Amino acid sequence: MPELKTLHFDLSKETGHQQAVIAWAAQPTVRHRWPELALLYHVENERQCTAAQGAARKRMGVKKGVPDLCLPVQRGGYAGLYLEMKRPGGHVREEQHWWLEHLDMQGYCTAVCYGWEQARDRLIAYMEMDREREH
Repeated sequence: MPELKTLHFDLSKETGHQQAVIAWAAQPTVRHRWPELALLYHVENERQCTAAQGAARKRMGVKKGVPDLCLPVQRGGYAGLYLEMKRPGGHVREEQHWWLEHLDMQGYCTAVCYGWEQARDRLIAYMEMDREREH
């Protein structure tokens, strides 16, 4: 697996780790092995905004605690994968625990990843699961 040059990501912040895992997943050698990683996306729900913008976003369905990354690809009997990204030493909030638990109950694989390397390793493990969906 190719090494990712993380020098241009601020790995002191969660956003830097998330950018690094997205960059890893976009590498041609990674995409060649797992083309389904093109479906990996970020759930944008942490933007700073005014109270009016926040109210409008809430009416549009934005919810606190939704995991950061989603891979809508079936593997190993799971409907897809949700990853909550944290920088090393970060903490999972109560509403994030709620979402992870409830997504798990709905048949999704979920994980909290402390750093981009854990997210990369979790993505690899998930993609290497049996492709057949259990019924």
